[in-house]
Amino acid sequence: MHRLGLTIQFPAAKAYPSHKALLSRAAVSRWIKASLFADADLTVRFVDEDEGRVLNRTYRQKDYATNVLTFAYAETEEDPVAGDLILCCPVVEREANEQGKPLEAHYAHLIVHGTLHAQGYDHEVEVEAEEMESIETDIMKSLGFSDPYLPLTDD
Repeated sequence: MHRLGLTIQFPAAKAYPSHKALLSRAAVSRWIKASLFADADLTVRFVDEDEGRVLNRTYRQKDYATNVLTFAYAETEEDPVAGDLILCCPVVEREANEQGKPLEAHYAHLIVHGTLHAQGYDHEVEVEAEEMESIETDIMKSLGFSDPYLPLTDD
C-alpha cells in the first residue's frame, strides 16, 4: 500500500449534509489508496455549483460546473504524485440520479478517476481512454462497486 497524505475540504457541507455523510475520511482514503500506484499527497475538495463553474471556466475555459476537476502538480514522472481533486456536489448528485447509480458509487468512481488523472492517466485518445476505463473498472470492482461504464439494467 502506498503512502497517502490526504486533506479533505468540504466548504459545501451545509448545503450537502447527506453527501458529507457518505464521504467519510476513511471512505475517501480507501478509494484513493486503491487507485494509487505511488506515494501521493492529495487534497480533495467538495464544492457547490458556483465554485465548480468558476474553476472550470478559469482553468479549462468551459463555462459550466463539471463533476470532477483534477489539478496534477508533478512535472515529470520522477516527481511525487501531488494534486487537487475538486468534486462538484450538485453535478455528481444530478449525474448519479440520471444514471440510476447510488451517489456513493458515483463519488467513488469520480475519486478513482481523478486520482488516476493525478498520476498522469488521461483519456484524450481512444487507446488511453480504453486503458483508463479498464483500470477504473478493475479498481471499482475491487472496492465492491459495479462497473461504472455499464448501464444499469432494470431487472
